[in-house]
Amino acid sequence: MRNFRAFFLLFAFASILTAAENQNVVIILTDDMGYGDPGCFNPESKIPTPHIDRLAAEGMKFTDAHAPGPLCHVSRYGLMTGRYPFRKQIKWKNNAVIDEGRMTIASLLQGAGYSTAMVGKWHLGFFEDEKFEGPLRGGPADRGFDTYFGIRASTDIPPYFYIRGTKAVTPPSNTIEANSTEGWTPIQGEFWRAGGIAPDLELVDVMPRFTEEAVKVIQGHAAKGSEKPLMLYLAYPAPHTPWLPTKEFLGKSGAGIYGDFVNMVDHQIGQVIAALDEAKMSENTLVIFTADNGPVWYEEDVEKFGHDSQGGLRGMKADAWEGGHRMPFIAKWPGTVEAGSTTAQTICFTDVFATLAEMADREIPEGQAPDSESFLSVLKGTQAEGKAVRGPIAMAAGRKHFLLRSGDWKLITGPESGGFSKIDKGLVKNLPKVQLYNLKDDPGETKNLQAEHPEKVEELLKELEAIK
Repeated sequence: MRNFRAFFLLFAFASILTAAENQNVVIILTDDMGYGDPGCFNPESKIPTPHIDRLAAEGMKFTDAHAPGPLCHVSRYGLMTGRYPFRKQIKWKNNAVIDEGRMTIASLLQGAGYSTAMVGKWHLGFFEDEKFEGPLRGGPADRGFDTYFGIRASTDIPPYFYIRGTKAVTPPSNTIEANSTEGWTPIQGEFWRAGGIAPDLELVDVMPRFTEEAVKVIQGHAAKGSEKPLMLYLAYPAPHTPWLPTKEFLGKSGAGIYGDFVNMVDHQIGQVIAALDEAKMSENTLVIFTADNGPVWYEEDVEKFGHDSQGGLRGMKADAWEGGHRMPFIAKWPGTVEAGSTTAQTICFTDVFATLAEMADREIPEGQAPDSESFLSVLKGTQAEGKAVRGPIAMAAGRKHFLLRSGDWKLITGPESGGFSKIDKGLVKNLPKVQLYNLKDDPGETKNLQAEHPEKVEELLKELEAIK
């Protein structure tokens, strides 16, 4: 009897210890939000973001966090798999981008005993993703998520319909005409493309619907009283176009309807955080907030509104310059992450995989997450700020451009942005074939140092080839 009691107490202690180590995880990914949009990253921002700012005040702000690519689908691939997207030909239409057998952060945590849920924009494809009557395979439900509710891509890419699990909730039997907004470029404003749309979907309602679904996931998990921890991945399709702030947010920012829409995104995030608080899960949850790539915000927009969506960085969405891929990134984890802290450690979204693996005490199988390095020591405050937590970051960006970030140095293997930034074609012909910047001295990438430091160019080119 005494031995049985001892065994029972040991088992109970081990269970408590496991539950304490396997904290809940909530990842909130916004879409096309700039580094300079949240006030906690840019004191000059014209957009109120009180809920994102609260996350920063209660957690750790990363000032040098990078998407693994400056576009929606590639960024999400790197986040999900811990693998640089240039290693995979990413064609998402009618194709499941993540191969069967490739681990994701969801399948990793699912194997660690987590309940896994995704809500929102997938954008990594399904096999036969316009097959509305049968199952949509190869998506979240087949890549580690126990439950899924969302849409296949952006809210400007038809057909528009909700998916639950592996099936369309309602087929897109109606049609919607294309839309654009006067005073903005063709890829800004209330822009969407013509195509099929489900009768139960209104574009303006998509983001609030995702908040509602995410809150239900949190409430449902709390109500079960399960010993399993929760992993929730909430991927908002905003502030990507179409910019559709509802009436209560119109005029609430100083950055036009874009700023108003970002303010609305912040409000939605606030509801999710409130749901964690109400479910008494906040103290036991790692919350990660970030965005998938830079904004669609031109120099003319900065001049017009006095709002710098890039926060002083050069470039925008799709660009090899910092504005395309350096993202606002916050981690809140009570009891582990020091409230109100900031780190300048350079990290990549691919590193989330190894960080969660270390957090859940899971070994990463050989061949999985090859480009992921844990930053758990940064979260715990045990990593010296002057000691890099990871090696160089390599990235494909724009038209045939690669970039390498190694310490303070950055190399771009092309003469211009490679992306959406407007550059005079005649000027490009006269530019050097590569770009070299010291980001410590020149975070705005204003001075190309390739002529002054040819040896550094050669060194970084060799590092890049070794990674590729």
